[in-house]
Formats: sequence, C-alpha cells, structure tokens
Amino acid sequence: MTVFDVFNGDADGLCALHQMRLAEPRETTLVTGVKRDVALLKSVSAGDGDQVYVFDISLDKNLAPLKAMLDKGVKVTYFDHHYPGDIPSSSLLEIHIELLPDKGTSLLVDEYLNERFRAWAVVGTFGDNFDIAARRAAQPLGLREDQIGILRNLGIYLNYNGYGARVEDLHIPPVQLFRSMQSYEDPLEFVANDPAFGLLENGYREDMVRVTSIEPALKTDTHGVYCLPAAPWARRVGGVFANQLAQSAPDRAHALLTQLPDDGFLVSVRAPLSHPEGADQLCRQFPTGGGRKAAAGINRLEPDLYDDFLKRFTAAF
Repeated sequence: MTVFDVFNGDADGLCALHQMRLAEPRETTLVTGVKRDVALLKSVSAGDGDQVYVFDISLDKNLAPLKAMLDKGVKVTYFDHHYPGDIPSSSLLEIHIELLPDKGTSLLVDEYLNERFRAWAVVGTFGDNFDIAARRAAQPLGLREDQIGILRNLGIYLNYNGYGARVEDLHIPPVQLFRSMQSYEDPLEFVANDPAFGLLENGYREDMVRVTSIEPALKTDTHGVYCLPAAPWARRVGGVFANQLAQSAPDRAHALLTQLPDDGFLVSVRAPLSHPEGADQLCRQFPTGGGRKAAAGINRLEPDLYDDFLKRFTAAF
C-alpha cells in the first residue's frame, strides 16, 4: 500500500499535515505546490488499496480526480475548510470539512487528534489570518505573550512562503519546508534551531519594505485596491500584505492585483474582518477563482476583466 499526503503549500496546509505525521509517523509520497495550486489530486497516481490524505485544498476543485480515485478503490481522508461543492458518497471517503469563517484545516486536524499538537495548530491558524481564533486556541498552552508572538510570526512566514506563481518564486519549496519541520514537535524549537526560520524572516522583511511603498489604486472607508508589479517579490508578498491590510482596517475590504509575467493579474481578496464573508462568492464569479468566505483569490484575471472585477468587488462589500 502506498500512502499519499496531498497538501496546500501554505501555513495551514503544512501545519495540518505536520500534526498528522507527528501523530502517525510514516513514509508517504508528498504532493503539493504553491498556495494557489489547489488542483492537486490529478497528480496523484493512487490505485486499489492505496491511502490518500488531503489537507487544505478545495474538494470542489478536485471533484473529478477524487471520484476517479474512489472508483479505483482508493481510501481518501479529507480535511479542509473551503467550499466543497457536491461531496461524493462513498464508504472509502472520510470527510472532515467545516466552513466556519475563522476555523482552518489546522484546527480541524487538531480536533481529530484530540489537541495533541495544539501549538502547531495555533501556528497554522495565525498563518490563515485568524488571529482571534489562534489566540483562543493558544490559551490552554499557558504561553507568554512573547511566545505567542513568535508563533504568530512563524505562521505569517510559512504562509508568506506559499505565495508565488510557481515554486521557483518561493524561498523554500513546500516539500523541503515540511521536511525541515518534521523534526520538531514544538514550533518554538523550530524557530530557535532551524535555519529555515531565519531565511523566511529575512525574506519577509525585505519584501514588506518593498510593498509598503506601493500607493493604493483605490482607497475609501470600505474598499482598498492595490496593484503590484510582475516581480517574484510581489507574487510572494501579496497574500500576507492583504492579511496585514485586513488587520489594520477591519471594516475595509481589500483586493491586491499582482501583474503576471505574461499579462493578466493574480488576485487576492480579503473580506472585512468585521464581516468576514463574501470573498469566495466574488472570486468564483471569475475563471480560476475560489477560496473561502473571508479570503479568496483568482489565479488569473484577464486584463479585459479588470474593470468588471472592480465593479463587482465594490458591489460585494
């Protein structure tokens, strides 16, 4: 039997998988990509009797290959918090999907494992910009405020590393980053001892200096729109910059449009934190769009749809 771990390359996907493999250590075939690469099941060559674990990728975007796996006798265990669409009915499919606006995949796995590795769930939850939920989850750990701050930074940096149009845009490929995390049951020890943390922290700080010089294309009490250039640093920083903007102005919806090298835009949308809904519905109106209620995106927005996107964005929030 071959076991496959299929996971989103962002903080939530990494921390969800890491918790599972701390609880159930085994050699698996890893399948992942950049944060926006969610149609991952088509890359899994599983057959009768194999086992597939899925973490933090939309079932709706993977429905056809999921059905094909189940038809071949593959057992699938699915953890996610994105819009699932129609969920197949099969004795081979174990589903752990919830759509609460402040509960990510890391917390779903945390529940499944009876809170055994809660600190890593806190990291993943901070990475998904669920600060209140992350602090609530951290309460039983009895951490000092500075330690909570370290976990928050780690979540932000792991999430930051997942953004890019391709793996080559990232500082550390997600598979390599997961391998670095595997040795650490305590994320504070990872921060203190693994060089990956320093690499991500330095890259994040350098990129954030660049992005803070960008003037908004639109800024009102209710809406903010930023356009970033076609550069690797901009593709890396767009998502976490959108999260930072959302935290700084909780009543404002934000959209970041990063130019792609071959024209078009990579889009990140954040609903107002005070009303964290509607981002997924907006983005699904466009080809390659999807996500969750509070935060969603479009992998490629064609230039001729720019004006239509702005019109729908301002109407949605």
